[in-house]
Amino acid sequence: MVLVGSVLGLGVGTQIVSALPSTAVVRAGGPVADRDVSGARDERTPHVQHEPLTPDELPPLSAFVEQQRDDYDAPPDTGRQRAAAAAVCDVADFTGQSGAALVTAIKNAEPTCVNTLFRLTGAEARATFTETKMVTVATALRDNAVAYAGDNSTGTLQLVLFLRAGYYVQSKADNGIGAYGTALRNSVRSALDAFFANGRSGDVNDVNGDTLNEAVILIDSAQENTRYIYVVKRLLTAYNSSYNAYKYMRSAVNSVFTVLFRGHYDPAFVTAVTADPSLLDVVNGFAVDHSGLLGGDYYYLPYNAGRELSRFVQHASLQAKVRPMVKALIGRSAITGPTAKMWVALADMVDYYDNANCSYYGVCDYRAQIMATVLPISHDCGPTLRIRAQDITTAQLNASCASLANQDAYFHSLVKDGGPVADDRNTSLEVVVFNSSVDYQTYAGALYDIATNNGGMYLEGSPGVAGNQPRFIAYEDTRVLPTFAIWNLNHEYTHYLDGRFNMYGDFNASQSTPTTWWTEGFAEYVSYSYRDVVYDAAITEAAKKTFTLREVFDTTYEHEDTTRTYRWGYLAVRFLLEKHPADVATVLGRYRAGDWSGARSFLTGLNYTTDWNTWLTACASGACGGGGTPANTAPVAAFTTAVNGATVAFTDGSTDADGTIASRAWDFGDGGTSTAANPSRTYAASGTYTVRLTVTDNGGKTGTVTKTVTVTAPLPQCSGSDVRMLGKNCVRANVAANTGGHSYFYINIPAGTAQLKITTSGGTGNADLYYSPSSWATTSNYSKRSATAGNAETLTITSPRAGYHYITLYGTTAFTGVSVSSEH
Repeated sequence: MVLVGSVLGLGVGTQIVSALPSTAVVRAGGPVADRDVSGARDERTPHVQHEPLTPDELPPLSAFVEQQRDDYDAPPDTGRQRAAAAAVCDVADFTGQSGAALVTAIKNAEPTCVNTLFRLTGAEARATFTETKMVTVATALRDNAVAYAGDNSTGTLQLVLFLRAGYYVQSKADNGIGAYGTALRNSVRSALDAFFANGRSGDVNDVNGDTLNEAVILIDSAQENTRYIYVVKRLLTAYNSSYNAYKYMRSAVNSVFTVLFRGHYDPAFVTAVTADPSLLDVVNGFAVDHSGLLGGDYYYLPYNAGRELSRFVQHASLQAKVRPMVKALIGRSAITGPTAKMWVALADMVDYYDNANCSYYGVCDYRAQIMATVLPISHDCGPTLRIRAQDITTAQLNASCASLANQDAYFHSLVKDGGPVADDRNTSLEVVVFNSSVDYQTYAGALYDIATNNGGMYLEGSPGVAGNQPRFIAYEDTRVLPTFAIWNLNHEYTHYLDGRFNMYGDFNASQSTPTTWWTEGFAEYVSYSYRDVVYDAAITEAAKKTFTLREVFDTTYEHEDTTRTYRWGYLAVRFLLEKHPADVATVLGRYRAGDWSGARSFLTGLNYTTDWNTWLTACASGACGGGGTPANTAPVAAFTTAVNGATVAFTDGSTDADGTIASRAWDFGDGGTSTAANPSRTYAASGTYTVRLTVTDNGGKTGTVTKTVTVTAPLPQCSGSDVRMLGKNCVRANVAANTGGHSYFYINIPAGTAQLKITTSGGTGNADLYYSPSSWATTSNYSKRSATAGNAETLTITSPRAGYHYITLYGTTAFTGVSVSSEH
């Protein structure tokens, strides 16, 4: 496998992958995302990345966007697991069969069963995917496709999947299958020709769409991108809103962008497009005609069209045609709003492929523009942690800083390290927080050169290089709003701490022997135990006793098994921490020294078979009911208020059953914050405000409570020089008149005013209130009055006309010191 830098899987379903789209590694593609038993995310999508990725390494966005919402701590998709389990798979059905018997076995198998063949390795891979067998299946697909009825009644889908799996497994050199030759190429061409010549391949429904999508991917797996340019044009031209009801039809259309993406690695593809550039017109037309999708669920379609159109600007023979198209698309979009995805993507692409002409497109400083517009907040939690965010309150920043600081302390209490490993210069972490997964996918790729078809990304960089900046790029968990939470933060932060304090060197060094059981298992363990969350998915696995301890120690990312990597990694780490902590200390001592072979020898020498099985039984029976050791009960946030006009005194009444309150973060609802125990707040305006208190206990757990407070702020004095003139939201004080006397006022109301409210208060005597909309108000000329005993009078005028209105205070008895206010 070819690696550019290194990538480390984070969270459920993530594996190590090649960043470079080389023919040998990537072109064949993996299992279809939606069918894979691990869930919607492609298992080769990284969540930790050693080096930035350049635009030529970033493939089109997937149509299965659920992966942007993946929770690394969520259990696997049981629906997909049940579907896979229902398919009885015996590898011998494929390794031991040939000719017609093999074809029959493939057709009779469930698609989920055939999909598992993508994971074959070694002898099984070599026995299953010989060129002879591949030719046999391709020939069967050709014959099958001629009579294809637009459904899977004759096993067309399974035949396509088998061929895709063969190309994928063959592309991994360590499987030793060897290169495929002309016989297979000719057979696959005949099969694809027959399928796409059948009119039923264009049926718009999910029954056909599933097979159609796989056939389009097979174009790229077989490296036939040039031959089937006409299929790309056909699907893009045929697409309309009726496709949106069918996810596999949407995916089939979207898969043509992968055919375009990888076509650039074939000189014949570029030559063909240069000779007949009508493909560019089709792709550009698709991006323009369907730009309205950018603000919705199917944004990836015009987005991918724009990106793949701009990719052609790298070829001098096509620049005269492509440049004006790309410039026009940039002009149709903006840095924010629903078209931002297009603007950012195109700016990033032309910066990479046509940087010398960036001024032509108006995007030379696009990264600076994005940073200033989208990530304006920068907050230092301390010398080792900075948060850069799109939109976050001071209280949320303080609470996040406190939570990570407490996790830091919890981490060190577990591993008992002596400080950073030698030569590690990753002294501070930057956490970047976007408002949502949509914003993350819109901006993060261009700003940080990462793939964004995931739940967040940790960029390790080169820890041995001075000035290196490790960075975790994340987004808010919008599911729990209005509660603030950063998606998958605890798992990611553990990777940073683990790399700095436990693992010598960079990720590549640690992968010289199998360490995945620790890196992923420990990240899961800390994430769950720190938050005191029960890991139900792992407990369920413990009852199955699927893996021996030695097998868990042998886990690598190449296994592409999320359950083994994360859940069994967690179980192994927890077992050792609880039952054999001295062994953990020994292993970490060798990891910290970079003695990977020594650690491996120590682990393989352990013999805890009976102890392991006994512990798994206990774990499944309730012993693992808590997240870890020790359990920490979250504090209960509470507070009381005392209101005096516009000033509120807050008193913290929070409690913690098993510890103490370590910090407080108040959000007063008007932009003000405090970390005091019992703060006071004077509000600038009357109204009702929502106040939130978040408390953090000495174990790092948090509790939050919200309440509303209503305050009445004094109005300012009216500022006009004419003491008779009232204004907007102001008061005239010390008004007086004798018995039977009048004190006159007026106010100029602007058009569109919804309500005018006149109020008198205070003073002595008895002043009654009169109002006229057209002339000076008197006791005989008024349209409204308020004449109660005392001076507390109020008049409300709904939808007053524009212009002058008149108010009079009449002395039923002499009055002094009265205030009259106007609000509108």
